[in-house]
Amino acid sequence: MDLKLTNKVAIVLAASKGLGKAIAMALSSEGAKVIIGSRDEEELTKTADEIKDATGNNVIAIPVDVANAAQVAGFINKAANAFGRIDILLNNAGGPPFDKFENFDDTQWQQAFDLNLLSMARTSRLVLPHLQKTGSGRIINIISGSVKSVLGGSVLSTAMRMGVVGMAKLMADEFGPYNITVNNVAPGLILTDRIKHTLPKDVDPDEAIDQKAKTIPLGRIGKPEELAALVTFLASEQAAYISGQTIQVDGGAGRNIY
Repeated sequence: MDLKLTNKVAIVLAASKGLGKAIAMALSSEGAKVIIGSRDEEELTKTADEIKDATGNNVIAIPVDVANAAQVAGFINKAANAFGRIDILLNNAGGPPFDKFENFDDTQWQQAFDLNLLSMARTSRLVLPHLQKTGSGRIINIISGSVKSVLGGSVLSTAMRMGVVGMAKLMADEFGPYNITVNNVAPGLILTDRIKHTLPKDVDPDEAIDQKAKTIPLGRIGKPEELAALVTFLASEQAAYISGQTIQVDGGAGRNIY
């Protein structure tokens, strides 16, 4: 299937590793011009070179802290000037810490808000004028399976990601007249560094992963590339009639009916 992504310009955030890196690789493999951002400039540059070598396509690396308003504004300006347009925005950010509700103070709540909710609102707002010009823009938010099923210790993440779900619904409604789609992708257990934070601290990590895999109908932990495949489809022309949705990638682990 030709996803018709050749020469589309995609911004992928938190892309130096993990899900962001896999998504940037997948989009570049489909011919998109990819601009990647993250706080770690050294790791980001290495990732850009790796994607270039694998796909043969140009990748631009621009360091940015998505929780810093000034840096984000500068990043979007540079990204827009790089290729003269923006077609796709992949909102992504590292998750907040796991712990019990009672252990988080106001500072940690504010940090989670800035990183996991406000950052996605800010980047979407700044990119919107560029997407309006294309007539076929895409906004895709990476959130968490915790918006569908309770995940112990994830109160900060769940609260902010639920905000993103509501925001995306309203954005899909408002942006529809511009043919801009807005969707969320909710990962379950995917084999990235983040998975370590969901494991019991008093159990061997490999053993804990094996135990968690037994609760998943497909019997294994997901691969970043499998989530990236869905994101790439949502970014494509074939997904033009999908908007305002939250789609899980969890091997069937979610037990929610709706």
